[in-house]
Amino acid sequence: MPVITFNAFSFLQKKLKANNLPFSNVTLEISPGTSPRDLVLQMKLKEEEVEVVFINGKVGTLDSPLKQGDRVAFVPHGTPGPYRVLLGFKNNG
Repeated sequence: MPVITFNAFSFLQKKLKANNLPFSNVTLEISPGTSPRDLVLQMKLKEEEVEVVFINGKVGTLDSPLKQGDRVAFVPHGTPGPYRVLLGFKNNG
């Protein structure tokens, strides 16, 4: 089974903590073929709560297949403007 490292940021941390789920530098064993979308469901989050998924430091999609050793992070809406550009994503609206 593949093993990944998972992180969540901002209010997502609070939500995961309230559900007794880990959220910071967590080592997770996942099934082959798992995607970030699958992790959203596994972590009892809603897709609309996750604005950006980072995979190994780069913006990915909810449907990107995850593999052994990947570092995955969920970033919620509300990240301040200057950081959006620095991190490689910006509001599409």
